[in-house]
Amino acid sequence: MNDEQRSLAVALQYDSPGVPRVTASGRGAVAEAILAAAREHNIPIEENPALAEALSQVEIDTEIPEELYRAVAEVLGFVLRAAGKIK
Repeated sequence: MNDEQRSLAVALQYDSPGVPRVTASGRGAVAEAILAAAREHNIPIEENPALAEALSQVEIDTEIPEELYRAVAEVLGFVLRAAGKIK
């Protein structure tokens, strides 16, 4: 199995106010490293293969495109609820 067929992970950073940015993206071993770092820092992980695939096309340290705002907002809501910051 090559890296293109393996797992995919994308990391986002959101500082309010502002637009979320892609801060890391990768497949295979890179994806596993991204997930390990998230677990190590107790960052909630949301599995959404279609969104991850779309976000993987965004350059690192670039704001997400407007057409992905709604999907990313749902993920941010999940993360904030998981962190106990919203109900």
